[in-house]
Amino acid sequence: MATMTLNQYLSQVGSAWSRRRGPVAADLLSLRHPHVMSARLQLERPEDEVQDVLEPPLDELVAAHLRCLWAMANRDFGEAHRCQSAVVSCFAKVFVTHKDDNWALPVMNTICLDLRRVALAADLDRTRSGQGHPGEVLEKAAEGLMSCFRVCAGDTRAEMDDTKRWGMLNLVNQLFKIYFRVNKLHLCKPLIRAIESLSFRGDFSLSQLVTYRYYTGRKAMFDCDYKAAEEALDFAFLRCHRACRNNKRLILIYLIPVKMLLGHMPQEQLLAKYNLLQFSEVVRAVKEGNPRRLSDAMAAHQAFFIKCGIYLILEKLRTITYRNLFKKVYLLTASVQIDIARFQAALLATGADQDIDADETSCILANLIYEGRMKGYISHSHQKLVLSKKEPFPALSAGVTVS
Repeated sequence: MATMTLNQYLSQVGSAWSRRRGPVAADLLSLRHPHVMSARLQLERPEDEVQDVLEPPLDELVAAHLRCLWAMANRDFGEAHRCQSAVVSCFAKVFVTHKDDNWALPVMNTICLDLRRVALAADLDRTRSGQGHPGEVLEKAAEGLMSCFRVCAGDTRAEMDDTKRWGMLNLVNQLFKIYFRVNKLHLCKPLIRAIESLSFRGDFSLSQLVTYRYYTGRKAMFDCDYKAAEEALDFAFLRCHRACRNNKRLILIYLIPVKMLLGHMPQEQLLAKYNLLQFSEVVRAVKEGNPRRLSDAMAAHQAFFIKCGIYLILEKLRTITYRNLFKKVYLLTASVQIDIARFQAALLATGADQDIDADETSCILANLIYEGRMKGYISHSHQKLVLSKKEPFPALSAGVTVS
């Protein structure tokens, strides 16, 4: 492939395209295929040579691809992004004219994946040189992906085997990766709605479904819909191939906090297996009902939790830690009417802020009641907490309000 001449390359592309051989055409237009190493194909201005062999509009698409090879060889990622954007834009214009035909979906998947990767490289390059703001190039790439998504979503009349809508999930997953990176999760909502409206959404490839559930689970977690997050992330983790240990670890980084918020604490063996011992002390602190130990554990691994974007989610475990501590007070007193001073003493005994007073303790209790972690009310006149006689500490998996 590295010694392929331009005419040989153009002949192969033209043949694959005319014969509608999607996977072959996808390879020949991929930035990860061996042909990209051929210096003969790395051309800054290939338009004239391409037009002599290929008919419009394929000639425009291939010319943009060859310019992209030239830019990549010269490590000009900004130009490479512009050229790859032209490839995707041209493809979308051509693809929409293919009525009742989806043979080119492999081509679309390949060039759109390459567009996101080139945009990421260009974005990092611009950020290092102090040009523009982070994510700017990725957002432009998302616009290109959306042009293909609209073509696929709009193909509603074709038969199931021929519809372009089979390409929707792959594009949605690519867009998810961009939107999560640039922190624009609100843009995911219409994409999720589009996929959930498909009658055949369960028939996509398992790898695509795992990726989709991973991102929808993370989205639900940030929306504080922990039951939906647990369901989606569980699906992703259990169906992710066992050989993909790094992917399973990535899923667990978000599944573990969700499980903990619903009262399911991970086993130490699981944390050790996937090199996630950063959670160990957090788990012990929550189980013990020890706020000070939780603060220390959060501080010790703060950089890791912030990098993963779960620090604020883990902070929500503080209310569960208080709940577990106060439940111990309830069990020791064996009464549904408990002096607030007892809860204050428990907080002080676990090494909480030594300045904590009865009012702050009452505030913590009130928040727990509001969030549904406890059932009862505070009698301010008697400085007591009056708990419900029936299930005063509901299961953590029960419906709760957490903001």
